[in-house]
Amino acid sequence: MRAIRCNQYGPPDSLSLETLPDLAPGAGEVVIDVKAAAVNFPDVLIIENKYQMKPPLPFTPGAEVAGVVRAAGAGVKLAPGARVIAYVGTGGFAEQVVANEAACVPLPDSADLATAASFTLAYGTSHHAVVDRAALRAGETMLVLGAAGGVGLAAVEIGKVLGARVIAAASSDEKLDICKRFGADATINYSTEDLRERVKALTDGKGPDVIYDPVGGIYAEPAFRSIGWRGRYLVVGFANGEIPKLPLNLALLKGASIVGVFWGEYARREPQNNAAAFAQMVDWINKGLLRPYVSKRYALAETAQALKDMASRQVTGKIVIEP
Repeated sequence: MRAIRCNQYGPPDSLSLETLPDLAPGAGEVVIDVKAAAVNFPDVLIIENKYQMKPPLPFTPGAEVAGVVRAAGAGVKLAPGARVIAYVGTGGFAEQVVANEAACVPLPDSADLATAASFTLAYGTSHHAVVDRAALRAGETMLVLGAAGGVGLAAVEIGKVLGARVIAAASSDEKLDICKRFGADATINYSTEDLRERVKALTDGKGPDVIYDPVGGIYAEPAFRSIGWRGRYLVVGFANGEIPKLPLNLALLKGASIVGVFWGEYARREPQNNAAAFAQMVDWINKGLLRPYVSKRYALAETAQALKDMASRQVTGKIVIEP
């Protein structure tokens, strides 16, 4: 089988496409023929040794996949031929991947595999952030930074399902147009507008109840200075590349909370709660309330370009590799 390999830490161009032996499942595992693997910002960080999870070299990046079960190990109920999505952490940018059966979710035959592959991390992260960590309520206002990206769009959609008013912030009018298509009530182009002044105007000076921040960097402090009384600031990630340092007196003055969001660890520590969250989101999808958006598809040999597009923040919604 063919796989993208990280033999040494570095930029996307340092990755190689290699031919490896076919995989075999262990007890409780399945081998999946990968039909689509979603690209996420942590994939960029992990190959540069900048992510909290550091797999030993060499490894194949790619955290979430959709495909068809090729082989099943001892004790596995999933049969070969079953269509599944799986969160695997690494190994996804390949023609085959090994997954624990517990990490697999069966799919109907009608499911588009590229769309399914894009669901797990983005929507899992945003549901955990918005529903569990922020406890966003109907009638509240949520500001979403980086709103046109995968997790950002998921947060916009989930906020609207919960009955909140959602303000989407992104770096271009084209990205904001996509946010409007997915339900955003108001928008901010923080490349051309003053973030604090625009937030103030859109909230009548009260500030948002929740701020969803997967970007970090230069927008974090002005956003946090805009937060409303008893606001909840969700620390989701640092796509900007810079981990911000927030003055803690701002939290004191606003009675505000800085809330960490680490969906992978939550899913590991609280699997029953995570399963319930996905059951709720599947119900929302079936009702047409969530619409995962795949903006571009790449061949396996184009993985480096897909990662470069992600790193340069050229991506809207989700992008996938299709081996």
